[in-house]
Amino acid sequence: MNKKPYVVLMAGGVGVRFWPYSRNRQPKQFLDVLGMGKTLLQATYERFLPVCAPDKIYVVTHEEHVHLVREQLPQLPASQILAEPMRKNTAACIAYASYRIAQLSNDAVLVVSPADHLILNEKEFEKTIIRAVEYARDQDKLITLGITPNRPETGYGYIQYHPDKSYLKKVKTFTEKPQLTLAKKFLESGDFVWNSGIFIWGVQAIIQALKEHLPEMAEVFEECAHSFGTPDERKAVEQAYAQCKSISIDYGVMEKATNVYVVPASFTWSDLGSWGSIHDVSAKDKENNLITGRVLAYESRNCIFKTSSPEKLLVAHGLNGYLVGEFGNVIIVCEKDREDLFRQFVNDVKALKNGNDYL
Repeated sequence: MNKKPYVVLMAGGVGVRFWPYSRNRQPKQFLDVLGMGKTLLQATYERFLPVCAPDKIYVVTHEEHVHLVREQLPQLPASQILAEPMRKNTAACIAYASYRIAQLSNDAVLVVSPADHLILNEKEFEKTIIRAVEYARDQDKLITLGITPNRPETGYGYIQYHPDKSYLKKVKTFTEKPQLTLAKKFLESGDFVWNSGIFIWGVQAIIQALKEHLPEMAEVFEECAHSFGTPDERKAVEQAYAQCKSISIDYGVMEKATNVYVVPASFTWSDLGSWGSIHDVSAKDKENNLITGRVLAYESRNCIFKTSSPEKLLVAHGLNGYLVGEFGNVIIVCEKDREDLFRQFVNDVKALKNGNDYL
């Protein structure tokens, strides 16, 4: 019987586009953003239990959020929570987890997934993962899951593949967040999928790819790997991260490697990366408003209205396509689909006196 894979959940982001609900002290992955009764991290963990043994699920998060992982996943041993001393994007996160797991099993297959996405049709998701894992066992492929697009979405990255009848498609190109006209052409061509950010590969395949395409990063983790699982691990990781550049696994490895494959998948998926995406997947009233908390909305449509305190009442009139929300010490009113502005909002708040109190 083939061994079950290891699963690495990336839970280190801060969710800037989902501010001010997602805050530094409690980012999006630690929130119940969809009212499911569980946080996105908890939902992601549970999603992988049918395909992975609990003792093979690892969570990588910033060290300031380790306590949140422990609170939300109390069943997870401390040894399976990998603390990042600083944020260096997904390549460093994946390198750390890969070298750590390679110490335990040098022929492991890894499934790497963000901890803050929405996936429906979970049985289809399980079948897709299980099949991709079998293809990854030969330790010579880098596999990613692509979502068959149903609209010309400009907020996602795209993967173009060589069309053939095989289950695994050889990747031709990656394109990051295209303009609408180009996204429409991608949809019409039929050989593009959305980049889900979910990866499946043998541990030796990803380590070899890191050595080839990010050799400095691979070197620093190789040098400190002997400390993993010992009292010296934290210090070794701090030294490694201090030497790593901040780069995503997509830019650092996937767009350069020649052994990259994609599995076109049909389950429902969203990266929940913005207020607009939350609106898209949530239940709404007859005017297409998403309402959470104590809200009275009049002659308003296509909006998000949210209060976080039961003692506060929000009254809105005559709005179309707005986010109006009260989140503790921050009140926000803006067009809900202008996700491009949220990074500016956050940067401007940082510049305020005591600005970090609002982040």
